[in-house]
Amino acid sequence: MQQEFEDFLEEDHNQLYEHFSITVDKGQSLLRIDKFLMIRIENATRNKIQQAAENGNILVNNLPVKSNYKVKPGDFIQIMLENPPREHKIIAEDLPLNIVFEDDQVLVIDKPAGMVVHPGHGNYSGTLVNALKFHFDNLPSMSAELERPGLVHRIDKDTSGLLVIAKTEQAMNHLALQFANHTTTRKYNALVWGNVTEDEGTITGHIGRHLKDRMQMAVFEDGSQGKHAVTHYKVLERLSYVTLVECQLETGRTHQIRTHFKYIGHPLFNDERYGGNKILKGTTFTKYKQFVENCFNICPRQALHARTLGFTHPTTGEFMEFEATLPNDMQSLIEKWRNYAIHSSHTAEPETPIDRNAKEMD
Repeated sequence: MQQEFEDFLEEDHNQLYEHFSITVDKGQSLLRIDKFLMIRIENATRNKIQQAAENGNILVNNLPVKSNYKVKPGDFIQIMLENPPREHKIIAEDLPLNIVFEDDQVLVIDKPAGMVVHPGHGNYSGTLVNALKFHFDNLPSMSAELERPGLVHRIDKDTSGLLVIAKTEQAMNHLALQFANHTTTRKYNALVWGNVTEDEGTITGHIGRHLKDRMQMAVFEDGSQGKHAVTHYKVLERLSYVTLVECQLETGRTHQIRTHFKYIGHPLFNDERYGGNKILKGTTFTKYKQFVENCFNICPRQALHARTLGFTHPTTGEFMEFEATLPNDMQSLIEKWRNYAIHSSHTAEPETPIDRNAKEMD
């Protein structure tokens, strides 16, 4: 259960990091990087620097290094130091909640896209936790350090769909164990770029922080970094240059679906962080470009929805499964692509530079 909880806390990776970039002077003598950074960065303790190295957050010439690495003249060093969690009192806010199910132990919520799950850097109000604080008293928290009342898992701000909230300590422990043991059911609908060739499949690959863009996650094929991650998928509908898929999570890593589908060459439609907010497949026709821009406007977020959530009830032992229909923006987006697929004659069109560029990206 501890590992799953660590993954839950990892989701809060935007809570704040200080970023530093240093180019080592030409006259610098060989020196351990932890000592070098203690000298160069104000208020940086050796423990804090060594922890950053252990987490892969110290890069030299774009490669992670250990704390005993000896800096050389001309080295380009990048380091991310995690700030301690800020003491920030959670304010109860009267925000609407779409409650799918509730009893004395658990609460199932259909979260809208655009709502942050819990307060963090830049988002100290308007979150799901602010709403829970207003509507419910004395919700338990998994951590004494971070106030996350009721939360045992989370989904990204711009992902819509289902979350289960624990209302008692017993429910919290029971649900946390289920997530740790991967006995819950979590299915998502996603619209991805390109024609996913196989009708169904499994994406396996360790997921960890991207070595160059620390706001992204990446797949490490050799398992040298990151954590084991498995996503099962099946194609629901092929819609010309995009595909509607259902994804079932076997593990729950940060940005797992978004990272895995980028890895296999099919970024989620309009996923800005992972490159899906550009035209990756299709023609060079101006009308088509305008069509895609209209689609981006209809669904101004990654096209991802947590549709199905199943778990064993903490006290009754009954397995319960819930579904949340696609929100209006994704429904409209899919319908627009469906109409395009019916009326377009793209199968007779020659391959275009956009298609070739997309293949190169794949």
